[in-house]
Amino acid sequence: MSNPRWQGVFPAITTKFHPNERIDAEGTARHIDFQIRNGIHGLVTCGSLGEASTLTLEEKLEVARIALDAAASRVPVLANVSETSTREALRYIEGANKLGVAGFMVMPSVIYVADAREAMANVRAMANAAQKPVMVYNNPVAYRVDLKPEHMLALADCEWITAIKESCGDIRRITDLRNTVGDRYQLFCGVDDLAYEALALGADGLLAGVGCAFPRETVALYDLMKAKRFDEALRLYQWMTPMLHLDVSNKLVQNLKLIDVLAGVGTEHMRLPRMPVIGEEREFIIGVVNKALATRPAEYRSID
Repeated sequence: MSNPRWQGVFPAITTKFHPNERIDAEGTARHIDFQIRNGIHGLVTCGSLGEASTLTLEEKLEVARIALDAAASRVPVLANVSETSTREALRYIEGANKLGVAGFMVMPSVIYVADAREAMANVRAMANAAQKPVMVYNNPVAYRVDLKPEHMLALADCEWITAIKESCGDIRRITDLRNTVGDRYQLFCGVDDLAYEALALGADGLLAGVGCAFPRETVALYDLMKAKRFDEALRLYQWMTPMLHLDVSNKLVQNLKLIDVLAGVGTEHMRLPRMPVIGEEREFIIGVVNKALATRPAEYRSID
């Protein structure tokens, strides 16, 4: 299998809903088109930010179909796999493969906290079932399973595993991965407010959250870093960072959907038990985003 060499900015897209909690296909497609027109390099459906935990398997397939239609082959569409059992994960992979996704982002486990042996076996099973490029999503902060560099080295013989989304929150992990696995995998940073640092250490891309509302700005950060224009990139990153902090939260869905509203690119509808933030929380986010909008760098501004 030829390595796809995924790189650049891959937003973990939000799933748009109607007020009655039904999936808003038109709104989701419109938001995806907005991001593609602003230069993103790929996208991932139904991750944590996409409210995967509130969607049925069939609804996740529906979102993947919406994304594929909206992307129209302009960028690769990856389907996130986050099921409670390997059996259900394989059923979802089968359905997404039939739709024609470019690949998968897979999570070692949800709910059950697997040990390394179990997590690696689960990843292998999903990758072998997919028979398409796979990005392994490592997020021990949220999901309490940590696939460390030595585990990724042990998985290196699986040809379908091509990339890692690293979200452990320790920026040293990027260097440790490179020192352990070399260039075997593409490395994506999954923590918004470590984007500059990760790219400076040689990460290949960003799995962006705030980038859903500010895609061109996020792509500009990536391009500047790859061009080694570090001073310009740092100024842009410093402008974005107060918003990027809002992605690193248990309420990332609520926070980022409010950012969408304030930026004029989405709605705040979500599925219960999540509810829009209120009171001081809401006023703080509004203040952060309004300040960012008032000082938005014109040369990098996303187009509607």
